[in-house]
Amino acid sequence: MLASQGSGAEIVVGAAEPPNVRQAAAFLAGDIETISGYRPPLVATPTPGKTSIRLVTLGTERLPSVIDASRLRGQWEAYRVVTAPRTVWLVGSNPRGTAFAAYTLCERLGVDPLYLWTGYVPEHHDPLVLKATRFAQGPPAFRYRGFFHDDEDILPRPFDARGYPLQTGDVPLAWYRRFFETALRLRMNMVAPYVRVHRRYEVQQLASDWGLYYTSHHYDILVSNPFGMTTFNLAAERGVRPDYDWFTNRDGLLTYWRGGVEENHDLDVIWPVGLRNTSDRPYTWPEGTTDSSKARVFREVIGLQTSMVRNALPPGRTPIFHFTMYSEMLDMYRRDPAAFGLPDDVIIVWPDDNDGHMRGLPTDRGRWKHGVYYHLAYLGGNLSKQTTHIVAPATIASEFQKIVQAGATEYMLVNVSELRDYVMGARLIADITWNAPAVYAAPDPVGRFVGWWTQEYFSPGVANARSVYDRYHALLDTPDKLWYASDAALHLVDRLWRRVTGQPFAAFNPDTLAVLRERLVRLDSALIAAAKAESTMTAAQQRFFSVDAGLGLRIDERQTHSALLLADALAATDSIAMWRQIREALTPLEQLEVEFARAEYPPFDRWYHETWIRSGVQRNNPHRAYVVLRAFIASGGRSQPPPGFSQPPPAAGANPSVRTP
Repeated sequence: MLASQGSGAEIVVGAAEPPNVRQAAAFLAGDIETISGYRPPLVATPTPGKTSIRLVTLGTERLPSVIDASRLRGQWEAYRVVTAPRTVWLVGSNPRGTAFAAYTLCERLGVDPLYLWTGYVPEHHDPLVLKATRFAQGPPAFRYRGFFHDDEDILPRPFDARGYPLQTGDVPLAWYRRFFETALRLRMNMVAPYVRVHRRYEVQQLASDWGLYYTSHHYDILVSNPFGMTTFNLAAERGVRPDYDWFTNRDGLLTYWRGGVEENHDLDVIWPVGLRNTSDRPYTWPEGTTDSSKARVFREVIGLQTSMVRNALPPGRTPIFHFTMYSEMLDMYRRDPAAFGLPDDVIIVWPDDNDGHMRGLPTDRGRWKHGVYYHLAYLGGNLSKQTTHIVAPATIASEFQKIVQAGATEYMLVNVSELRDYVMGARLIADITWNAPAVYAAPDPVGRFVGWWTQEYFSPGVANARSVYDRYHALLDTPDKLWYASDAALHLVDRLWRRVTGQPFAAFNPDTLAVLRERLVRLDSALIAAAKAESTMTAAQQRFFSVDAGLGLRIDERQTHSALLLADALAATDSIAMWRQIREALTPLEQLEVEFARAEYPPFDRWYHETWIRSGVQRNNPHRAYVVLRAFIASGGRSQPPPGFSQPPPAAGANPSVRTP
């Protein structure tokens, strides 16, 4: 009996347990209160005669034989959840294992690990009873598993005149708490916070206290914050020139990197090593530098970086490093891996193509351990990629199966942007990296996962919800399909401007028109199915479903509908009919504006507002057609579309992946 009519169990956390175990206990107490109304007290020693939930890390106290502690010894993050008379034992092989036992119990009691994003509220139970349980969990499939929260899109914080997040801005600690809690509840053990904002030590300390390894982006060498060299005046604070140049400022760079080591050496850190420019750009080599010379520099640089960390760490702390072969680094490494001479304890991290497909994986692991850097969200060729999830579960499952087979399982960092729009993919990746053998043990892991997802969140309307997700993933399985209609609409506005101003213009591509018509039929059918699914849901389920499944479909449908109306306008035989169709084409885009506003419910206020996604300044974003078409109508057709659409594009086939309307 964990809770009954305002009383119940206590949670026992011994004095020897570290902060991350205490934090897990606090979350568990809060969850029991959410479910039952009773909050268990946290105590250091059990009260005689009282039911207790005991969080114990192996080696800190004597355990009953029912735990079978010998099978935990030496395992990484393994744990047991076992009931005994008047006791629930949560026992870990190490402190993270103990914490994960608590988070597992939280979920099994009914608390959604993603509740901060889904809004899911657990069923009320009073009394709350845990049936006899004997659960054993072995070590995870991936040793280090974590989220990178990219700062390049929609978090509510100050923006500049372009709608771009201020690069001198800050991220409220409350958001970091949400991100870190979610990672822990999904049994992640690593986090990479923002790299283009003011970096506060309290954030790094919070991650470490809660049991998360602190790591960072591939250009954030030794978590020294190269982006802040001039932006945040860090070069001056560390007493060096703000020149990120190994050849002219070698000692300055070493001193600058040492600043990151000195700041973070007491935390649990996985240290990025290498040499890349300060704002996620390739390093600028002197003209004529050969590959062999570059490799020599990398050997020297990485050797000095790793030695710097080893010399600075407190006794007993083992250094962990990663070398992420992002962008140009992968090709350079592949040409001559041996030339880099990476130390044995550096994890080699292989990248995807920013759209969820691995660019490479090890064929011969050699003496190194390997990992991956993966994207669920990426700024990339079109800003709408950071609006809704476009890496389908089938892609995730297929690519991670390759990753597992290649043995690149030491490290996994996934870019989840601001997480809200990517929770489905994040959950699937968390499940795979925790227990890949179970995920791939039976056929159709994707079908089983999507079936579980819809049952978990949308029962009793599970069948209808499953149908919508299947349609979504068939329609939006590659990112370019999300802006295909937007591009078409902008090209059509350009042609209409030429028509109104008496200039020659090319006919709209008939293959593109056929694709748009076919997609509109499928999109309308999917939205009808979504409405049917929502009719069987509670209000809370409807709200989450409308963002997770409905928003991406609506973005695509509204723009496709508008593009087809603009195509009709271009084909109209007289100006009256043309202008009627043009004005009608604005209606679905206005409707999309309203739908974005509806998706901005608390705590996601202004989530899409005044960002570069919404501003219309950047090319090819979900609101670009809306902004351009409004200006065109307001000017009576005299407003010229922005640069980039003035020249007729080449003919295209009927494949939406070819962006040539």
